[in-house]
Amino acid sequence: MNLNTTRALRSLTPLALLGALSTPAMAIQVTDNLDIGGAVRYRWDYAPDRDIQKFDFDTAFLTAKYNSDTWIAAAKYRFYGRSYPYQYTDRIGAVQFAETAWVGYKFNPDQQVQVGLNQIPFGLQPYFGSTFYETLGNVVGLEDVEQVGAKYIQQSGDWNLQAGFYLRPALQGRGTSNGDTYSTVVSRADSYVTDGSNNQEHNTAVVRLAKAMQLGNWKSEVGISGLTSTLENRDTREDGRRNAVAIHYLGKDGPWGLQLQAARQQMSPRNPGSNEVVTFGGYDGTFNVASRGNLYVADLSYDVDGKYLLDQISGIKLYANYSAFDKSADDFKTSQRLILGTSFSVSKFWVATEWLIGKNDPYIGGSSYTQSLAAGGTDLWKNQLYVNIGYYF
Repeated sequence: MNLNTTRALRSLTPLALLGALSTPAMAIQVTDNLDIGGAVRYRWDYAPDRDIQKFDFDTAFLTAKYNSDTWIAAAKYRFYGRSYPYQYTDRIGAVQFAETAWVGYKFNPDQQVQVGLNQIPFGLQPYFGSTFYETLGNVVGLEDVEQVGAKYIQQSGDWNLQAGFYLRPALQGRGTSNGDTYSTVVSRADSYVTDGSNNQEHNTAVVRLAKAMQLGNWKSEVGISGLTSTLENRDTREDGRRNAVAIHYLGKDGPWGLQLQAARQQMSPRNPGSNEVVTFGGYDGTFNVASRGNLYVADLSYDVDGKYLLDQISGIKLYANYSAFDKSADDFKTSQRLILGTSFSVSKFWVATEWLIGKNDPYIGGSSYTQSLAAGGTDLWKNQLYVNIGYYF
């Protein structure tokens, strides 16, 4: 198995959506309320230091959305395999899992509840920035996380409240690892993970409160989030805890966008060995994450107006995103990720081109996949080019 598996990554207040990626919406309308869609994506990876230059299939996924005056629902299922970084499998679909699957009820236009596999309401929503590849927040289990439970959303003037209670992470999909889920979640370590642990997270409670406001020329949102859960160790049969808090800012001034976030994650596992790390997994792999650390994210973006090349190119966004995971253990090295990129539409295709720069990053430059987010990896800056091209229908 290739331990350097890289991620081909991926509702809420209107202001929060300013920070989300905008992919083409071309779903097939089956009825007035039901839309069916999906996408087929290809990727190009170029990392000269590791002699990697590959263009091949990335993923295919199917989506369904239902929306009426009272009932709402959404589902998304993904397929991977055969091509890099899953070249160790023999066919498309050898790795597959659900991203989301929930049903909701709207009490009124400002209040709703969602039940099923849905995104936990923590921090900047729905992602911690403008990037396609996502930030280090994703690989420490705080960004773009879907779990099984119920979420309540209420909009009251400028205030937005979201609260959720989740019984467990998503059920395992299909693959070769104990980490066969869309989201990065607490997992049982695979045999190749040194000092790996066997924990399962359940009874996760999350609350997010945000307020929209005008700060000079900036249409802004400020918010605070909190998360707490039980970490059940399957070896010691003892329960530990996972706690996390975050504050965030999201702003928009014309074409300019700014997103800032600071978060603290503190886990107290009851492992039979070291309690300084907890094993997480996702996308057919598992790796260690430091039990305690601070996550910092800063994202600056610019929307380019107009259409180009005979009106075929549109929706151009330029962005720079920096994230860092500063671990509390004195001898653990800080993980850092910088992404410089652009996204745009070309006719019915959507393209993201990103220069990935990382240090002690499990997914960039060949650093240690299993230990970079724990004690650290090569502790050297590495970079690679990543392009994702998708046809959405």
